[in-house]
Amino acid sequence: MTYDNIHEAVFLDRPNRFIAHILLDGQTQVCHVKNTGRCRELLLPGAEIFVQRAANPARKTAYDLIAVRKGERLINMDAAAPNTVFGQWLSAGGPGFVPELIRPERVHGDSRFDFYFEHGGRKAFAEVKGVTLEEDGVVRFPDAPTERGIKHLHGLIRCVQEGFEAWAVFIIQMKGVKYFEPNRATHPEFAEALAQAAQAGVKLIALDCNVEKDSLNAADPVAIRL
Repeated sequence: MTYDNIHEAVFLDRPNRFIAHILLDGQTQVCHVKNTGRCRELLLPGAEIFVQRAANPARKTAYDLIAVRKGERLINMDAAAPNTVFGQWLSAGGPGFVPELIRPERVHGDSRFDFYFEHGGRKAFAEVKGVTLEEDGVVRFPDAPTERGIKHLHGLIRCVQEGFEAWAVFIIQMKGVKYFEPNRATHPEFAEALAQAAQAGVKLIALDCNVEKDSLNAADPVAIRL
Protein backbone atom coordinates (compact mmCIF):
# COMPACT_ATOMS: atom_id res chain seq x y z
CA MET A 1 0.00 0.00 0.00
CA THR A 2 1.15 3.54 -0.68
CA TYR A 3 0.63 6.98 0.80
CA ASP A 4 0.77 10.32 -0.96
CA ASN A 5 1.58 13.82 0.38
CA ILE A 6 4.13 12.54 2.92
CA HIS A 7 6.20 15.05 4.90
CA GLU A 8 9.05 14.65 7.37
CA ALA A 9 8.48 16.14 10.82
CA VAL A 10 9.60 15.94 14.45
CA PHE A 11 7.45 14.53 17.25
CA LEU A 12 6.98 16.86 20.24
CA ASP A 13 4.34 15.36 22.55
CA ARG A 14 1.07 13.46 22.67
CA PRO A 15 -1.54 15.09 24.92
CA ASN A 16 -4.01 12.24 24.36
CA ARG A 17 -4.46 9.01 22.38
CA PHE A 18 -5.75 10.76 19.29
CA ILE A 19 -3.49 13.73 18.63
CA ALA A 20 0.16 14.70 18.75
CA HIS A 21 2.00 17.98 18.54
CA ILE A 22 4.64 17.96 15.83
CA LEU A 23 7.20 20.34 14.39
CA LEU A 24 6.87 20.68 10.62
CA ASP A 25 8.78 23.22 8.55
CA GLY A 26 9.56 25.20 11.70
CA GLN A 27 5.92 25.41 12.83
CA THR A 28 4.04 23.48 15.51
CA GLN A 29 1.10 21.52 14.12
CA VAL A 30 -1.60 19.31 15.60
CA CYS A 31 -1.48 15.84 14.03
CA HIS A 32 -3.93 12.94 14.19
CA VAL A 33 -2.37 9.73 15.57
CA LYS A 34 -3.69 6.75 13.57
CA ASN A 35 -2.92 4.35 16.41
CA THR A 36 -4.61 4.42 19.82
CA GLY A 37 -2.03 2.05 21.35
CA ARG A 38 0.41 3.33 23.94
CA CYS A 39 3.45 3.42 21.60
CA ARG A 40 5.49 4.95 24.41
CA GLU A 41 8.75 3.46 23.17
CA LEU A 42 8.16 5.01 19.73
CA LEU A 43 6.73 8.46 20.32
CA LEU A 44 9.60 10.11 22.14
CA PRO A 45 10.22 13.86 22.01
CA GLY A 46 12.51 14.64 19.11
CA ALA A 47 11.74 11.44 17.17
CA GLU A 48 11.81 11.68 13.38
CA ILE A 49 8.33 11.00 12.03
CA PHE A 50 6.54 10.99 8.69
CA VAL A 51 3.07 12.47 8.36
CA GLN A 52 0.49 12.55 5.60
CA ARG A 53 -1.30 15.76 4.75
CA ALA A 54 -5.06 15.21 4.83
CA ALA A 55 -6.93 15.51 1.54
CA ASN A 56 -9.73 17.50 3.20
CA PRO A 57 -8.49 21.06 3.85
CA ALA A 58 -11.39 21.68 6.24
CA ARG A 59 -10.38 18.89 8.62
CA LYS A 60 -9.45 19.96 12.17
CA THR A 61 -6.13 18.10 12.03
CA ALA A 62 -4.25 18.71 8.79
CA TYR A 63 -1.92 15.70 9.14
CA ASP A 64 -1.96 11.98 10.02
CA LEU A 65 1.02 10.30 11.69
CA ILE A 66 2.12 7.41 9.48
CA ALA A 67 5.60 6.26 10.51
CA VAL A 68 8.33 6.87 13.09
CA ARG A 69 12.04 6.18 13.09
CA LYS A 70 13.37 4.20 16.07
CA GLY A 71 17.13 4.12 15.81
CA GLU A 72 17.89 2.81 12.31
CA ARG A 73 14.48 1.14 12.01
CA LEU A 74 11.47 2.73 10.33
CA ILE A 75 8.17 1.59 11.86
CA ASN A 76 4.76 2.15 10.32
CA MET A 77 2.20 3.21 12.97
CA ASP A 78 -0.97 3.31 10.91
CA ALA A 79 -3.39 0.99 12.73
CA ALA A 80 -5.59 0.69 9.65
CA ALA A 81 -2.73 -0.46 7.43
CA PRO A 82 -2.37 -4.13 8.54
CA ASN A 83 -5.79 -5.09 7.16
CA THR A 84 -4.96 -3.54 3.81
CA VAL A 85 -1.54 -5.20 3.75
CA PHE A 86 -2.97 -8.63 4.58
CA GLY A 87 -5.77 -8.26 2.05
CA GLN A 88 -3.26 -7.43 -0.69
CA TRP A 89 -0.98 -10.31 0.37
CA LEU A 90 -3.89 -12.75 0.40
CA SER A 91 -5.28 -11.68 -2.97
CA ALA A 92 -1.78 -11.86 -4.51
CA GLY A 93 -1.37 -15.51 -3.48
CA GLY A 94 0.91 -14.87 -0.52
CA PRO A 95 -0.15 -18.03 1.36
CA GLY A 96 0.50 -20.19 -1.70
CA PHE A 97 -2.95 -19.90 -3.21
CA VAL A 98 -5.32 -17.21 -4.46
CA PRO A 99 -8.72 -17.41 -2.74
CA GLU A 100 -11.75 -17.67 -4.97
CA LEU A 101 -13.60 -15.31 -2.65
CA ILE A 102 -12.43 -12.66 -0.17
CA ARG A 103 -14.78 -10.59 1.95
CA PRO A 104 -13.73 -8.08 4.63
CA GLU A 105 -15.49 -7.56 7.96
CA ARG A 106 -17.66 -10.62 8.43
CA VAL A 107 -19.60 -11.56 11.57
CA HIS A 108 -19.60 -15.13 12.82
CA GLY A 109 -21.17 -15.97 16.15
CA ASP A 110 -20.52 -13.09 18.53
CA SER A 111 -17.35 -11.91 16.76
CA ARG A 112 -16.64 -9.67 13.80
CA PHE A 113 -13.55 -10.91 11.98
CA ASP A 114 -11.43 -8.88 9.60
CA PHE A 115 -11.73 -11.34 6.69
CA TYR A 116 -13.74 -14.26 5.40
CA PHE A 117 -12.33 -16.13 2.40
CA GLU A 118 -12.77 -19.36 0.47
CA HIS A 119 -10.11 -21.49 -1.22
CA GLY A 120 -10.08 -25.03 -2.56
CA GLY A 121 -13.46 -25.79 -1.07
CA ARG A 122 -12.41 -24.49 2.35
CA LYS A 123 -14.10 -21.63 4.20
CA ALA A 124 -11.93 -19.50 6.48
CA PHE A 125 -12.00 -16.57 8.86
CA ALA A 126 -8.98 -14.39 9.63
CA GLU A 127 -8.34 -11.81 12.33
CA VAL A 128 -5.48 -9.38 11.71
CA LYS A 129 -3.43 -7.56 14.36
CA GLY A 130 -0.80 -4.90 13.74
CA VAL A 131 2.47 -5.15 15.67
CA THR A 132 4.62 -2.09 16.44
CA LEU A 133 6.21 -3.07 19.77
CA GLU A 134 9.86 -4.09 19.36
CA GLU A 135 12.75 -4.63 21.77
CA ASP A 136 16.18 -5.91 20.69
CA GLY A 137 14.69 -7.32 17.51
CA VAL A 138 11.88 -9.21 19.29
CA VAL A 139 8.36 -8.04 18.46
CA ARG A 140 5.39 -8.52 20.74
CA PHE A 141 1.63 -8.07 20.82
CA PRO A 142 -0.24 -6.49 22.52
CA ASP A 143 1.36 -3.34 23.92
CA ALA A 144 -1.60 -2.97 26.32
CA PRO A 145 -4.16 -5.47 27.69
CA THR A 146 -6.76 -6.37 25.04
CA GLU A 147 -9.91 -8.19 26.09
CA ARG A 148 -11.12 -7.72 22.52
CA GLY A 149 -8.10 -9.65 21.30
CA ILE A 150 -8.89 -12.54 23.63
CA LYS A 151 -12.50 -12.56 22.43
CA HIS A 152 -11.30 -12.81 18.83
CA LEU A 153 -9.06 -15.78 19.67
CA HIS A 154 -11.90 -17.58 21.42
CA GLY A 155 -14.08 -16.87 18.38
CA LEU A 156 -11.44 -18.34 16.06
CA ILE A 157 -11.31 -21.47 18.21
CA ARG A 158 -15.08 -21.85 17.82
CA CYS A 159 -14.69 -21.44 14.06
CA VAL A 160 -12.29 -24.40 13.99
CA GLN A 161 -14.65 -26.45 16.12
CA GLU A 162 -17.41 -25.73 13.59
CA GLY A 163 -15.33 -26.91 10.65
CA PHE A 164 -13.93 -23.62 9.34
CA GLU A 165 -10.31 -22.66 8.88
CA ALA A 166 -9.27 -19.91 11.25
CA TRP A 167 -6.20 -17.67 11.04
CA ALA A 168 -4.72 -15.29 13.61
CA VAL A 169 -2.47 -12.98 11.60
CA PHE A 170 0.14 -10.60 13.00
CA ILE A 171 1.35 -7.95 10.57
CA ILE A 172 4.68 -6.68 11.90
CA GLN A 173 4.92 -3.09 10.72
CA MET A 174 8.72 -3.12 10.37
CA LYS A 175 11.54 -5.20 8.88
CA GLY A 176 14.55 -7.07 10.22
CA VAL A 177 13.13 -8.63 13.39
CA LYS A 178 14.17 -11.88 15.09
CA TYR A 179 10.86 -13.43 16.08
CA PHE A 180 7.35 -12.69 17.32
CA GLU A 181 5.91 -13.64 20.71
CA PRO A 182 2.81 -12.71 22.71
CA ASN A 183 3.47 -10.02 25.28
CA ARG A 184 3.08 -12.22 28.33
CA ALA A 185 4.38 -9.59 30.75
CA THR A 186 1.72 -7.08 29.68
CA HIS A 187 -1.22 -9.45 29.17
CA PRO A 188 -0.63 -13.06 30.26
CA GLU A 189 -4.25 -13.98 29.51
CA PHE A 190 -3.76 -13.07 25.85
CA ALA A 191 -0.62 -15.22 25.71
CA GLU A 192 -2.53 -18.15 27.15
CA ALA A 193 -5.42 -17.64 24.75
CA LEU A 194 -3.01 -17.58 21.81
CA ALA A 195 -1.44 -20.86 22.93
CA GLN A 196 -4.92 -22.38 23.31
CA ALA A 197 -5.84 -21.20 19.82
CA ALA A 198 -2.75 -22.80 18.31
CA GLN A 199 -3.47 -26.06 20.13
CA ALA A 200 -7.07 -25.98 18.89
CA GLY A 201 -5.94 -25.71 15.26
CA VAL A 202 -6.03 -21.97 14.62
CA LYS A 203 -3.30 -21.12 12.11
CA LEU A 204 -0.87 -18.50 13.44
CA ILE A 205 0.87 -16.29 10.89
CA ALA A 206 3.38 -13.48 11.45
CA LEU A 207 4.61 -11.41 8.51
CA ASP A 208 7.11 -8.58 8.57
CA CYS A 209 6.88 -5.66 6.16
CA ASN A 210 9.02 -3.58 3.88
CA VAL A 211 8.51 -0.07 5.23
CA GLU A 212 9.16 3.19 3.45
CA LYS A 213 8.01 6.62 4.46
CA ASP A 214 5.27 6.38 1.82
CA SER A 215 4.57 2.64 1.56
CA LEU A 216 4.02 -0.58 3.48
CA ASN A 217 4.01 -4.07 1.97
CA ALA A 218 4.03 -7.59 3.42
CA ALA A 219 7.43 -9.25 3.07
CA ASP A 220 8.54 -12.44 4.86
CA PRO A 221 7.22 -14.93 7.44
CA VAL A 222 8.55 -14.40 10.97
CA ALA A 223 9.03 -17.19 13.51
CA ILE A 224 6.46 -17.34 16.31
CA ARG A 225 7.42 -18.36 19.84
CA LEU A 226 4.60 -19.11 22.24
